[in-house]
Amino acid sequence: MSNVDPNRRPSAFGRYVFMLLLGLVLGAMAVVMLMRTWEGRKTSQDRLPHALMHVQAWHVDQLKADMAQNRCNATDVLPHLQALRTTANDLEAAFPDLRDDQRFNAASTAMRAAMDKAMASPPLTCEGLGAAIKQTGETCKGCHQDFRT
Repeated sequence: MSNVDPNRRPSAFGRYVFMLLLGLVLGAMAVVMLMRTWEGRKTSQDRLPHALMHVQAWHVDQLKADMAQNRCNATDVLPHLQALRTTANDLEAAFPDLRDDQRFNAASTAMRAAMDKAMASPPLTCEGLGAAIKQTGETCKGCHQDFRT
């Protein structure tokens, strides 16, 4: 004798789990496709602020690495200072909505002045490089305190 009821229908639990997993997979694929489409619609102007900040941070990191390796002569340091000065010219273009803000203008002018000062007499010692990095960092910090979200 069997305890199985011949009139009992099999459970639909397996089908429900399968449909749930299928829905999760398809939903994840749809989210990825939507996010890539949204990212693809960005223009270069949308990407410029983040790109500019990343490039400037990379050059500052290179200067810090040079200082850590005691490579503080002008030939090692000057290319990074020049790149920082060149990218400082693009600050207003990267942040057009802040172009009329006096605090932003003062911070971007201070950044360019710090870079001009560092390039006018390039640091020849690691102490001088440290001072130049500190002054540059202070100009960056002044802007970031006011505008970074």
